[in-house]
Amino acid sequence: MNKKIILIFTLTLAAFLMVGAVSAEGLFGFFNGSNGHNSTNDGSTFVVGFSEYPPFGYKGGNDDYTGFDLDLAKEVAKRNNWTFKALPIIDWESKEMELNSNEIDCIWSEFTIDGRENEYTWTNPYFNNSQIFVVKSDSDINSLDDLKGKVVEAQSESSGYNAIMNNTTLKDSLGQINQVRDYEITFMDLKSGVCDAVIMDSPTANYHIVEKFNNEGFKILDEPVTFEKYGVAFKKGNDGLKDQVQKTLDEMFKDGTVERIAQNYSDYGINEGIIYP
Repeated sequence: MNKKIILIFTLTLAAFLMVGAVSAEGLFGFFNGSNGHNSTNDGSTFVVGFSEYPPFGYKGGNDDYTGFDLDLAKEVAKRNNWTFKALPIIDWESKEMELNSNEIDCIWSEFTIDGRENEYTWTNPYFNNSQIFVVKSDSDINSLDDLKGKVVEAQSESSGYNAIMNNTTLKDSLGQINQVRDYEITFMDLKSGVCDAVIMDSPTANYHIVEKFNNEGFKILDEPVTFEKYGVAFKKGNDGLKDQVQKTLDEMFKDGTVERIAQNYSDYGINEGIIYP
């Protein structure tokens, strides 16, 4: 009788240990990034994290995500026989966490390389962007010098905001610098007189002026505040996937595909910022 109890106990303990080992392995795998989606690309899917900033990435008329960046990413996926998936990053501050936890394979979203060189594994830069100021058409502001004492707005933690903060002369000349959630708000504030100028990416400014306001009511100052280069960001050390994407992009540059895609967004100046290899 006692031998039977011991045998049952031993088998039960062994079963628990096996389950525990599997659970531990699963838990270990979760913290190491193998929780259902493979951050190094599983060979069949390509999950691109992006933020909705037209004309680089946004929801089109048919509710499909489109834009210059996403069109490039779709073509890269097509040429590698990957299923393409665009995943909006709702909270931009969580982008690195989503990348490191394998929710996305890369960040392809007008993402600035400058100042982040060592934070991610990057492709070569493919776009040269400028940070510019938008003012009302009837404004007496025609240059950066005219912004002295004025109230300006920038999207929170954006490259535009950083461009102001890193330019001591410009920053000290301004009357007030306000951070807001998105560009829809900045244009409303600019139109109503809450602020005098808004800093943003040149293509994004052109998109809003053309599509939202029919090219009326606003103007862009000729003098850019700064320039920055966009690239595709991968998890640090993910050279394998980066190299494959870079190889495909190089082919797309060579056969004219990048230029053709850029022409679809020429109304917003995309074709003028392309960096050719």
